[in-house]
Amino acid sequence: MDVTVLGPVSAQEQGRSVLPTAGKPRQLLALLALRADHLVTVGTLMREVWGARPPRSASTTLQTYVLQVRRLLAGADADADRAKEILQTRPGGYRLVLPAGRVDAFEFERLAGAGRRALNAGDDRTAADLLGRALDLWQGPALMDVSLGEILELEALSLEESRTSVLESRIDADLRLGRHSQLIPELRVLAARDPMNESVHRQLMLAFYRSGNAWRALEAYHALRRTLRGELGLEPSGSMRRLQHAVLTDAPELSDVRASWSVALPAAA
Repeated sequence: MDVTVLGPVSAQEQGRSVLPTAGKPRQLLALLALRADHLVTVGTLMREVWGARPPRSASTTLQTYVLQVRRLLAGADADADRAKEILQTRPGGYRLVLPAGRVDAFEFERLAGAGRRALNAGDDRTAADLLGRALDLWQGPALMDVSLGEILELEALSLEESRTSVLESRIDADLRLGRHSQLIPELRVLAARDPMNESVHRQLMLAFYRSGNAWRALEAYHALRRTLRGELGLEPSGSMRRLQHAVLTDAPELSDVRASWSVALPAAA
């Protein structure tokens, strides 16, 4: 079975959809997929579907939801026994087994991990490719068409945070490859969406500076500073102030895409 959760949720077996149309069975399948090949306890499934106070009939109803998913699997395979092999009943809970299947979230993490290792090893071209392929798996917000209980809500948040981290790493790889001008439109959109994100503003400042627009780099810094002071009463971090000082003094380290400006440059006066 192939499952997607990075956007609209889908589940296919032998090319046929096995995604329940009802909300709670869909929740159940999404959680089992995100914990594929691991036991998910009955208590965990109940907490996801009904919260802290499940109804008295919850155990029986949960079994009904499992049967609904198995019927969909059996309909796709014309094999009830195989459906039980895929969605297994185990002491205390259930396990979704995907020996030849794929969950896009797992593929995302695999590509992201390989991309980060390449970035740390200095192989920026490979890193940019792998991290970009990881991001291409996303088709919208995680689990966007599933009702989220407390467990899936945390899973979705974790996935979104990972997506943001991977995007920032991919942009760092592109900056190190000298793709400054190409990055500016993307970074301006990201900065507008998240006006207090220092990492994005750091990248935008570097892209502007290395494209010959030092004044725009300073403009980006001051936009961040205004937002932080207005919203939180805070100044930008020391690393951002060092970057501003580097732009003002035209520090040579800024032109070296391999240099670590946050360590090498002096603090602002």
